[in-house]
Amino acid sequence: MGHRNWKKISGIIIVSGAILLFSSLLSAAPEEAIKIDRFISPEVCGGCHSEIFEQWKNSMHHLSHKDPVYSRAAQFFRKGLTDEGEIKEAESCVKCHTPVGNRTGFPMKVSDDLSKTPEIATQGIQCDYCHSAESITRIHNNGLVLKPGHGEDDPGVKLGPFDDAAPEFHEARYSKLHTEAEICGTCHDVKHVAFGTDLETTYTEWKNSPYHSKDPKKNIPCQGCHMFQKPGIPATGSTPRPENPGSAADGSMDRPHIFTHFFVGANSYVPGLSGDKGKAGMALERLQNAATLSIDTSKIKEKKLFVTIANTGAGHSIPTGVADLRQVWLEITIKNKDNKPLFRMGALNDKQELPENTIIFRTVFGDGKGNKVINIAKARQILKDNRIKAKGKVVEIISLPDVPEKDSQVTVRLLYRGMPPEILKMIPGEPFEPLPVVEMAKVQVKI
Repeated sequence: MGHRNWKKISGIIIVSGAILLFSSLLSAAPEEAIKIDRFISPEVCGGCHSEIFEQWKNSMHHLSHKDPVYSRAAQFFRKGLTDEGEIKEAESCVKCHTPVGNRTGFPMKVSDDLSKTPEIATQGIQCDYCHSAESITRIHNNGLVLKPGHGEDDPGVKLGPFDDAAPEFHEARYSKLHTEAEICGTCHDVKHVAFGTDLETTYTEWKNSPYHSKDPKKNIPCQGCHMFQKPGIPATGSTPRPENPGSAADGSMDRPHIFTHFFVGANSYVPGLSGDKGKAGMALERLQNAATLSIDTSKIKEKKLFVTIANTGAGHSIPTGVADLRQVWLEITIKNKDNKPLFRMGALNDKQELPENTIIFRTVFGDGKGNKVINIAKARQILKDNRIKAKGKVVEIISLPDVPEKDSQVTVRLLYRGMPPEILKMIPGEPFEPLPVVEMAKVQVKI
């Protein structure tokens, strides 16, 4: 039955007398198939938008399908599942990582032979995908409604932030959606397709934060940081976010601001694999301007140390995205005046693994019976979420075994890693090297 035959009443849909929860129906609704030859390759777009194309190239949007950590982990988590709901979730990653392919019929599942993915679909989140987006059916699990043209001979209308663009190759139309966080939220909020568990909540975190304001002057959507960033300008909530003057297309009119398209997030590893040191460096700049640390030693004689972690720069929680796999933790070291270690917590061992007592900020999923699961496909509940909210603070009380000697130095670091080596080692095939550890913040005080 087509959408036009549904009747919506107060968040409920009535179909032939049956009552279904609106959100559940939307999350399961099939998307209209689109022929792949309707999409234009990014290289064609780059013919006129050369600067934007180079920014996008080797970005995490461009590499979303080719990211080896994602692709191999997705295959690993799919194998061995027998529960129908778990299988359905494990198969669904392609909807956001390979959206052009998924909307045009292949791949439809993670277990499909991805080597047969059409070339244009391997290009990840690309120009014609985003700029063909007309509206939204749901703000999770890729709810974009697309209306691409018909290939290079009839490229149709491309949507964007300008109301006076007059390109020669295609038509153009202003789209308020492209200036709003909701277009990003369609993939950056993810719900378990069978159990409804909130698996990724980046958009919701932003929506519930001070960055989402009814005052237009205070409202900073996703684009306000991620599409202002460029090399040397991390454009976080704690750093300047100057406009990026220039032109959207080669030889077109100059404008006060052109949205940048680097899309690195916090991932320095994957762009680095592609040899793009510039984008890898931009990810580091973003991480290094996201949070601050402070230490309170007023209770040190009671063998207590207070560490405050403040999310000063991220418009969402720290960490965000697949927050069950990403690691943000505290490393605490106390050394006496002779540089002899007196206390250590959160220090990596020789295998690059963290000790059990490490303070880690993350989401922990459960199987519905209170047992922790590492496979997101099995996530029926959230057991723990101690992440640091946007513009929020967390105070951790560290209990020390002894009162440190006079003139000892306390060093606290906030560290980030994309995935723990324990999970990487489980993935069959050529072993991964441990992902890089990034120092987000550091503070030192003398006792």
